[in-house]
Amino acid sequence: MSDIFITRAPKLAARKVGGEMVILNAEDSSLYVLNGVGTAIWEAADGRTPLTAIVDSICTEYDVDREAALRDAQEFIADLVGHGVLREVPL
Repeated sequence: MSDIFITRAPKLAARKVGGEMVILNAEDSSLYVLNGVGTAIWEAADGRTPLTAIVDSICTEYDVDREAALRDAQEFIADLVGHGVLREVPL
């Protein structure tokens, strides 16, 4: 499996509140509140950091199993991509 790179979609307003990221999509007024892990993924979504590096950081920070963290991150990212909040960066 090749690595993926993600970035935040445009036209979003985001602010970190109490360790959680609150995101407002200006196009449809959808509101998303991310937990600590989701916030870590969001903050690392710069289009240059591979998902494997993001997951490695999460595993270190939260002491979780790498396979489970990777699977959960992929599902989370796919969900936010489907909602237009994150985008996969083409290589």
